[in-house]
Amino acid sequence: MKNKSYIGISFIILVFGIYAIPKIIDRIKNDDISVQDRLNVPVKEKKSDEAKNIVKIGAAPKFSLTDQNGKTISNKDFEGKVYVVEFFFSTCPSICPVMNQNMLLIEDEFGKNADFGIASFTINPENDTPEVLKKHAEQLGVSSPNWHFLTGDQEYIYNIANKGFNIYAGESKKEGDAGFEHSGYFALVDKKGNIRSRKDKSGNPIIFYTGLNYKDKEGFQDDLQGKYKPGIHAIKEDIAILLEE
Repeated sequence: MKNKSYIGISFIILVFGIYAIPKIIDRIKNDDISVQDRLNVPVKEKKSDEAKNIVKIGAAPKFSLTDQNGKTISNKDFEGKVYVVEFFFSTCPSICPVMNQNMLLIEDEFGKNADFGIASFTINPENDTPEVLKKHAEQLGVSSPNWHFLTGDQEYIYNIANKGFNIYAGESKKEGDAGFEHSGYFALVDKKGNIRSRKDKSGNPIIFYTGLNYKDKEGFQDDLQGKYKPGIHAIKEDIAILLEE
């Protein structure tokens, strides 16, 4: 009787094994695939804490000027677009070349996006005619049709800079300034025409983004030949966020 019992138990175990083991193997395989799939999911680059809260500074000023193609361009042409603003002049011997090159880095990343634009206002319109600005854009290698180099009446442009955006621009008699001086800041404007900026680590709006190069990652020691571009890194992060709004 015992032998028969053992045979019966062995038969049950055999039947169970034939039925259950393939399913267990399938489960294991499926679990392995699931784990592998989870491991293969690309991890999105973590945004900095500052990029998580981009605040509204105020409305960008209205303007109407002529671009490098002789076309009248106003703030209305930027409606529905995220755009970056700078003030420069084509014969600037110091910071303008750095600003323009850093703006090219921004164009390289967003220039093909129809919802993005750049407005570069000259502060020396007497020299920077549409023809001069067109040549300047060509020398830079500008490719985006939404990057407008703008010229017009000097006093009008200075009001846009100093009162509209609160970015300093003016004439200078200092040696080495080539007759003009200005800030190296970029302003960021959202699709609704509002000036926007991130907050710093202390929770205060930075207002503008530096377009210059630095010796250090934090941006304390400016250097025209510096390899660090904290402002460019920050503004590119924030442009991407505003384009999704």
